[in-house]
Amino acid sequence: MTLHIPFDNSYAALPEAFYTRLDPTPVSAPAMLVWNEGLARDLGISAPDAEIFAGNTVPDGAAPLAQLYAGHQFGTYNPQLGDGRAILLGEVLDTDGVRRDIQLKGSGPTPYSRMGDGRAWLGPVLREYVVSEAMHALGIPTTRALAAVATGDPVYREQGALPGAVLTRVAASHLRVGTFQIFANRGHMEELRTLTDYAITRHWPEADGPMGLLAAVCAAQAELVTAWMSVGFIHGVMNTDNCTISGETIDYGPCAFLDAYAEGRVFSSIDQMGRYAYGNQPRIAVWNMAQLATALIQLFDDKEQAVEQATEIVHAMPGQLQAAWLRRFGAKVGLANATEEDQPLIEDLLALMQAQGADFTNTFAALGTDSARDQFTDRDAFDQWATRWQARAPDAALMAKTNPQLIPRNHRIEAMIEAAVAGDMAPFERLMTGLSKPYVKTDPDLHRPPTKQEIVPATFCGT
Repeated sequence: MTLHIPFDNSYAALPEAFYTRLDPTPVSAPAMLVWNEGLARDLGISAPDAEIFAGNTVPDGAAPLAQLYAGHQFGTYNPQLGDGRAILLGEVLDTDGVRRDIQLKGSGPTPYSRMGDGRAWLGPVLREYVVSEAMHALGIPTTRALAAVATGDPVYREQGALPGAVLTRVAASHLRVGTFQIFANRGHMEELRTLTDYAITRHWPEADGPMGLLAAVCAAQAELVTAWMSVGFIHGVMNTDNCTISGETIDYGPCAFLDAYAEGRVFSSIDQMGRYAYGNQPRIAVWNMAQLATALIQLFDDKEQAVEQATEIVHAMPGQLQAAWLRRFGAKVGLANATEEDQPLIEDLLALMQAQGADFTNTFAALGTDSARDQFTDRDAFDQWATRWQARAPDAALMAKTNPQLIPRNHRIEAMIEAAVAGDMAPFERLMTGLSKPYVKTDPDLHRPPTKQEIVPATFCGT
């Protein structure tokens, strides 16, 4: 069957200040490793084609380009970043009429590569494939994975030569806070205004101008970050260039999921100061939105009034985050209409979990069963908490819908990558099968937390 991709490109119609047009760099021996048939149907893509999804062939209707953006990385502003190893092939309208980007990640160097090779190795490609699809199954807004293609070429990293791969990523768009920052900081007001109008039209058509856009993105990010928290997810690199305007999770680099609950837990090997620790993520979301506000303020003649409006919007975000957190964690303990009076009950459970090293996912999944107390070393302390909790008449059906049985545990991902590098894709397939139904305990062994020998202490970006 001949591949057909129904491109309908809009970003490529913007002025060329927003990107550099270029084709992906071909590879020597492309081979399809994974193909997401269901997502392909949603996008109207007829068949897999390793040559296209490795970047060797540019399909009809594509408008390949590397996007320009900047961003704060660990709090320090980098005035130019951009797609250093990714090419946006184009956009399609899915079966629901939603516009989606199709991007090749690991497709070769671009003008924004900053001396990098523009490539990806197999491990991070499969990590992003697994985790992004798991997040989708969990109901959390995210980019998706359409394909993973082996390139047949080695990629050289600190570990030596590694097998190369290309990921096909699908997103509502790749517009980031950093996309706005680069034009605002350069004083390019025409481009900033064009970008703002484009973002409103594409993502938030109900928004009233730049401040309406800011309010919509703040609300979306508040929902997104609290969704992460509710499943124990740590993004690891919440830089402004990894913060989307659409409210989707993007860039699964050194991401990880909590095993034992710890508010200050950091996995990312590059987060030396714990800036993006699990418990810091709401604060960083507000900080990122303040950077978006700073960019959008530049569009106004009356800066003083714009600052007042933006400040009010950003200062409202902690309240939005708290309300979303209480709603999500209230549901996790079976309280459909949790109030501020219920917050100590939830916080006391988390404090017990942290003090006793209880597994985050398995504790919540076991609430209401005899095995819940087995997560704790001091079972009497848990029993005392459970007595208070039962007095609130928790809804077991609600808990079953909000507490996943399975998450992509770090040790399982690392074992999957090790097997895939050796040519064995069976652990990958097992993970994908189990994680496709995260609220059902279909594979008890995937439910198991790591032994001491299996604990993954740190995760790595892979660039």
